[in-house]
Amino acid sequence: MPVKMILNPIATVRSCFGEKFAVPRQPGLCPSAWGRLIFHPQFRIQEAVRGIDGFSHLWLIFGFHDSQKQGWRPTVRPPRLGGNQRVGIFASRSTFRPNGLGLSLVKLEGVDTSCVDSPVLLLGGLDLIDGTPVYDIKPYLSYAEALPDAAAGFACDPITRIGVEVGLEATDDFERLPARAKSVILESLALDPRPATHSVDGSHVFGASLCGCNVRFTIDEGICRITEITPADDSGLSGPNDFTNSLFD
Repeated sequence: MPVKMILNPIATVRSCFGEKFAVPRQPGLCPSAWGRLIFHPQFRIQEAVRGIDGFSHLWLIFGFHDSQKQGWRPTVRPPRLGGNQRVGIFASRSTFRPNGLGLSLVKLEGVDTSCVDSPVLLLGGLDLIDGTPVYDIKPYLSYAEALPDAAAGFACDPITRIGVEVGLEATDDFERLPARAKSVILESLALDPRPATHSVDGSHVFGASLCGCNVRFTIDEGICRITEITPADDSGLSGPNDFTNSLFD
């Protein structure tokens, strides 16, 4: 009889993405995206990360905590197929999995050993929402895991992007943001965060929690137009003017 495993998270990710909407559907699609991996107290040990700074990228085994309560589904409709065709759950990267586990390849931008919660891993290019539980960390090995000739099935085509412009009514607030916050907003919205089966017209206003801001925008004829940027008072994240760590400028 198979042995059951009890998984307890070893860390939590604090991310520039305050909610699921507008999070890139894969890691690396929004290179400027940032996060901090905060170890839980029993794993907050300097020796546990000895040598990790020699690796540029890490695999994170995490939990889809925001969708686990909805259970798993044997078939799903991937966005890459327009949300109209079903494939098996194990032929997808859907969040609705039997054990609610995900795998993400993130960039390691540094290790902060000076803060009260140290060691803290500084991450880039991630696709995880704020509060994501992490169950394990493994270094990425390019000699074994970079397979440029691998088949990618229905997801073989390059990701398409749309144009993003900042409306006059949002220009002043946008310009006050740190450079990296601006890049996160532009890169994530260029991926068109709308559901694949969207049927709303160009006047519909969407909202996303990005870098401690509420960002409102419309999308019409392949152009995303940012109409408003306000502080996300209830996000729990650092505000847009508090990103003072040089690694995130």
